[in-house]
Amino acid sequence: MTNRSLFVLALWCLLTAMAPAADGKRPNVLFIISDDLNNLLGCYGDPLAKTPNLDRLAARGVLFDKAYCTFPLCGPSRNSLLTGLYPNSTGIIQNSQIFRQTIPNQLSMPQAFRQAGYFAGRIGKLYHYNVPNSIGTNGHDDPGSWELELNPAGVDRLDEHPHIFSLTPKQFGGTLSWYASPQPDEKHTDGLEAEDAQWVLERCAKKTDRPFFLAVGFFRPHTPYVAPKKYFDMHPAASMPVVQGVKEDQADIPPAGLGSYKKEQDKLTDDLRRETRQAYNASISFMDAQVGKVVDSLDRLGLSDNTIIVFTSDHGYHMGEHGLWQKMSIFEESARVPLLIVAPGAKKGSIAKSPVSHLDLFPTLAELCGVTPPSNIQGQSLAPMLKDPSATGRGWALTQVMRGGGRNRASVATNVGADGKRFFGYSLRTPRWRYTEWDEGHQGRELYDHEADPKELTNLAERSEHAKTIEELSKTLREAAKASFPPSGTMPTLNEGPLWPPLLVDP
Repeated sequence: MTNRSLFVLALWCLLTAMAPAADGKRPNVLFIISDDLNNLLGCYGDPLAKTPNLDRLAARGVLFDKAYCTFPLCGPSRNSLLTGLYPNSTGIIQNSQIFRQTIPNQLSMPQAFRQAGYFAGRIGKLYHYNVPNSIGTNGHDDPGSWELELNPAGVDRLDEHPHIFSLTPKQFGGTLSWYASPQPDEKHTDGLEAEDAQWVLERCAKKTDRPFFLAVGFFRPHTPYVAPKKYFDMHPAASMPVVQGVKEDQADIPPAGLGSYKKEQDKLTDDLRRETRQAYNASISFMDAQVGKVVDSLDRLGLSDNTIIVFTSDHGYHMGEHGLWQKMSIFEESARVPLLIVAPGAKKGSIAKSPVSHLDLFPTLAELCGVTPPSNIQGQSLAPMLKDPSATGRGWALTQVMRGGGRNRASVATNVGADGKRFFGYSLRTPRWRYTEWDEGHQGRELYDHEADPKELTNLAERSEHAKTIEELSKTLREAAKASFPPSGTMPTLNEGPLWPPLLVDP
């Protein structure tokens, strides 16, 4: 038998396996996540974006304008999203671990759906992978979450590494790097993922007495920004913007706020900055085309009316704002994520403006699908916002990041606190404000007024006229940060001890 025939047989056995009784009416879930994608999309108002498929998807459901990750790094963010727990409760604040090492009995979102009778399958990257070298493997996956795991690898992984330009030669995963490939979509990893998703959906459509939870994790636009050349041609380098006024902007930012800067980026010229943005935009457009193929299959197979579609990214991404590139800051560009939800009964083409978090996806999908989540998850259901996008919900979102030493030093900045130890920065996003405290304020504070300053260029934290606002926001931030930990005495630990510094304390 061919490998594909074996896959077909295995999948059919899974779909027909004994499972809790289903009434056939529970909605399916198609969960799509992109890697290292910010909000440079047409549906979010970016004038340079060419993302027609995501724009159409937004028109079918609710666009969450202020959605945020819990930690702007792949591993912590994805473990948080898939468990519905803050990183302080999963114990994952670096890339090299999964939650089974710290809270092994916790139900993940897809695992909860499996136990409720859903077929749960994964294609590509849902938990962390070392990109690009882990492409084609399970990466840091959680086997308990899925019944089917597909890991295609395309020319971008298997053939094209020698051709990739990188600021640090032969280093791709964490370094600005790109390549305009002569190979067509279907030869690339994300193109193969779209094909596999179509194949799985075709078989799910034939087994309608068991709903599905299908997760598709596209790798683009993660570095290296490799995409077919036609997508680079859609975004001429000469038309790409270069952020201006960086030195003036940085003057009022605490050093910790700029701690994600990488020395290699000193090599960037304006021409290279334009090429970087071109390659990033090209990768987004390529990924958008693959999303379109998957959603079109859902429509073609008659599954759309009873399928919830979620599209998001693991965190945001800098393209030179504040002099920063990539992730690991808690400015808007790095903390904010796209979030589109299409669901039966949702108000089509609407925009929800109240801040929400990745944590909210687990309780939302569980409520919509009649699945019982673990009692300890920390998010809110967004179901009321899907029906009425003006609903406010919690009204804020919390994002954290680590500075200082750690086991995975390549993934974290190296500035340290006064005692030489690592520390956290916590950032609270409300409808109007972003308020940030570094090391409980000992390493600086930041306050930005999004009504007057949406690019977060003027730090108001030291201005006396905002003292009352800072006092109120600080109280909310500290209460939220405390609540992000598990109950006292149950913090996850490894052999080396607790995975974080002490709790925030009141001033």
